[in-house]
Amino acid sequence: MTSSRKLLVAAGCLGIGAATIALGRPVEERPAASVLAAGPRVSVAARWRTTVDTIRRGEPLSVALERAGLAPAEAAQALSAASALDPRKVRDGTPITNKVDPDSGAYEVVLQLAIDRVVRFTRSVGRSWVEKEETLPWTTDTVVVGGVVNSTLTGAIAAGAGAFPERQRTELAYALADILEYRVDLSRDLQPGDSIRVMVERQSAPTGLVRPGSIIAARLTVGGKPVETMRFKQGTRVAYFDGDGKSMRAAFLRAPLAFRRISSVFGLRRHPILGTLRRHAGTDYAAAAGTPVRALGNGRVIFAGWKGGYGKTVELRHTNGFVTRYGHLRAFNVRSGQSVSIAQTIGQVGSTGLSTAPHLHFEVLVNGVHRDPRVALRNQSGEPLAAAQRAAFVQLKARLFAQLDQPSVVTTGRYGPARPRGE
Repeated sequence: MTSSRKLLVAAGCLGIGAATIALGRPVEERPAASVLAAGPRVSVAARWRTTVDTIRRGEPLSVALERAGLAPAEAAQALSAASALDPRKVRDGTPITNKVDPDSGAYEVVLQLAIDRVVRFTRSVGRSWVEKEETLPWTTDTVVVGGVVNSTLTGAIAAGAGAFPERQRTELAYALADILEYRVDLSRDLQPGDSIRVMVERQSAPTGLVRPGSIIAARLTVGGKPVETMRFKQGTRVAYFDGDGKSMRAAFLRAPLAFRRISSVFGLRRHPILGTLRRHAGTDYAAAAGTPVRALGNGRVIFAGWKGGYGKTVELRHTNGFVTRYGHLRAFNVRSGQSVSIAQTIGQVGSTGLSTAPHLHFEVLVNGVHRDPRVALRNQSGEPLAAAQRAAFVQLKARLFAQLDQPSVVTTGRYGPARPRGE
């Protein structure tokens, strides 16, 4: 073999070896992200475009749908499927959510009619619309809230009910006032340092919204004396009773205004117009003109008209020799001889007669003698429980108030007397 041929064979061997090494070397791994970035970009964004809006004041629902991206024909088709709601009566501020495909148009419209009520319109394959009403499930637990009175019951609840949003705390205070109004004049009897503890259901929606449910039990301490109430079920009837088993609903309310504050109290004072010291035989409730005035109890109208310095006045005769008088009214809704029921609106707060500003002058007479309303109405309690219910009531009361006195309580059960088998 010549020398040139030997060189050619050696070069071929080297080439084959290099190729063999290259083929045997592992391929370097590259992250998927770099592969995608190196090649043509592919959009992975959702095709749906979702918009959230609210119905504006005086705006037809169809206009709100069109503003959200639906064509006029699509909006008309969606509303034609409505049966669970009247499109003309959807309130302003109602949340509305639309899901729209840029190519094929609207797919879904959701109206949040209430915290727990949704109406959903969905477009089917055939482009017709289907309506579905949904009730969102609530979960319920039980919490204890409480606070110390600085000025009002509402303020005490607002400070101590951190388990609820601020607006819901006010609603809780009003619900409690509705239960206690037969036993306590919340605008007059409460004093700084009094306290309140309430066991209440807390309802939570899947959206995270929270609201108070039924009040289970409560203790309001007024001047060192407890006023207790609890929810008790008798068959299908649920009512509130005090700690002694008497109904919280009594023959008389403790105040003639549902939302009120008192500007002066029973006793001697200097008359603001006459300037003389004279007996002020009643209680004044300062309130805005037009505030509804309610009958303190069932009775009959014995006077409705102008009564000297009282201005426009209504007088009611009740049982057991009680007469209630309501003065300085702007107007009254009743006439002499008419029967009225407890809490019925009989007039509106005004400033007629010898009055310097809108307020209600309220008096109680017993057998023709003026009495301090706070004293005269204090012992007017409700009917007691039937004897057959006493044992269940006592057992439930012990359990509820033991829970109420715990520093911090959150439970998941509902409270009530044990049900008989088969109920």
